Amino acid sequence: MEGLPGNDSGPDYDRPVSSITTGYIELLEKNSHIVYPVIAVVTLLLIGWGILSAWRTQDMDGLQKNEFKRAIINELRSNLSGMPGDLLGRTIGLDRLKTNRLLEEMQTEGLVLSHTNSERLTVWRVRGAGPEAKPRRY
Repeated sequence: MEGLPGNDSGPDYDRPVSSITTGYIELLEKNSHIVYPVIAVVTLLLIGWGILSAWRTQDMDGLQKNEFKRAIINELRSNLSGMPGDLLGRTIGLDRLKTNRLLEEMQTEGLVLSHTNSERLTVWRVRGAGPEAKPRRY
């Protein structure tokens, strides 16, 4: 029974003379159950390593963070009307994002206050240094 599928002796297909024989494609096809999961695991490990290394470089240690907080407080005490976060970061020598992160942390601790002026610029000042809005009692 030569006409039934599966009982043929072999395909009647011959490669054309112009076709290129590539061994690495056949190697990938034969070992795809090993190669592709390994590539996926290596990719996930690289992504995880990148995230962790970026996370570590953005954080400051406690001593350094306290020194910058002290510098922020000293600068804000010298400018009682307040300072924008960008200018404050430049004066203490810290980039804008880290300065704003420290200022927001200090605001949750109750050390500084912020308000946004008419130019949509957030101005930070030391708590208790200037006139604060008192709750009105009627």
